[in-house]
Amino acid sequence: MDFLAFDLQQLPYVIVVLLIAFTVHEFAHAYVAYKFGDLTAKNEGRVTLNPVSHLDPVGTIFILLFGFGWARPVPVNRFYFKNPRLAGILVSFAGPFSNLVVASIGYFVWYGLLAAGVQISPLIVPFFEMLIWLNLVLFVFNLLPFPPLDGYRIIEDLVSTDMRAKLTQFEQYGMLVFLIIVLTPLSHYTIDPLFQTVLPFISGTLSQFFSGIFF
Repeated sequence: MDFLAFDLQQLPYVIVVLLIAFTVHEFAHAYVAYKFGDLTAKNEGRVTLNPVSHLDPVGTIFILLFGFGWARPVPVNRFYFKNPRLAGILVSFAGPFSNLVVASIGYFVWYGLLAAGVQISPLIVPFFEMLIWLNLVLFVFNLLPFPPLDGYRIIEDLVSTDMRAKLTQFEQYGMLVFLIIVLTPLSHYTIDPLFQTVLPFISGTLSQFFSGIFF
């Protein structure tokens, strides 16, 4: 189907991996916020690995159609944090970091199976490829310094209070710039080169590390 971002053979793997990646990402935000004293996400049932609690229908459809989407944002109330800046940074970073962890687990299991001489079904290979690739994409993508991504939230907590106030004033325009960069042909000159260099580097580094463990 030409209107989809993925072909029909990839689609089942994409759906399963999205369920895993989005769920783990949002759970990580909610769990870290909860551990720092914010019960907001917990009270809304977000400290869970149940995908139903985290998936956004529109965001899921977007990623299937355009290769770009989102899950339901985790509500965070900084009022409950004893150290709002540190807690805010760690809560924001927890989501992307969880995707890096999932990709690492994918490599670990893959090379572990190969080292053990397990006969791997051809149907399983695309799953591991998609699991690793999509989680690395989410790791890098969510660290971009544009609202509403986690990278932007981290920058908010790193800068001074005055600068944070100024960033808030221009946040709506930042979101517009972000959408233009991602959804228009400008992506060929902005996002695409970044992913074509950073993703292979991270993937290659993880591959070498885990292959070195088993071989």
